[in-house]
Amino acid sequence: MVTRIYLFHWNGDEIESLAAPLRRAGYQVETEAEDGGRGGKAIAANPPAAVVFYLTRLPSHSFHTAEYLHERKSTRGIPLVFVGDDTQKAAAYRAKLPAAHFIAPDALLDTLAELTNPA
Repeated sequence: MVTRIYLFHWNGDEIESLAAPLRRAGYQVETEAEDGGRGGKAIAANPPAAVVFYLTRLPSHSFHTAEYLHERKSTRGIPLVFVGDDTQKAAAYRAKLPAAHFIAPDALLDTLAELTNPA
C-alpha cells in the first residue's frame, strides 16, 4: 500500500518541485497551494499518513491550517511536519502544537519514514 502525504506550500509554481522528491521516494502526494480551508476539508474527508507544511512562504497560512487540523478530533492525530524557516513565530507555534515536528528540509524523508512506518 502506498503511503499518502498531504503537502502545503503557498506558491503554486514551486509546489510540484517540492512534491517530486516525495513521489520519487514512493509517497502518494496531494498538494495545496492556495486555500488552507479547502486543504483542511480534504484532509478531514480522507486523512493522510502525515501533513507537510513548507514555511518558506507565508508561514502564517501554514500555522492557521495546522491549528484547524489540530482543533478537530478527526484530524488531531495526523502527524504535522513543518519544514524550514525556524522563526520566532514558529517558536510560538511549537508551544501551541507540541506534537508537531519542526525540521530542516534535508530531514524530511527520514522524518516521514519514522512517522509513517512506526517500528
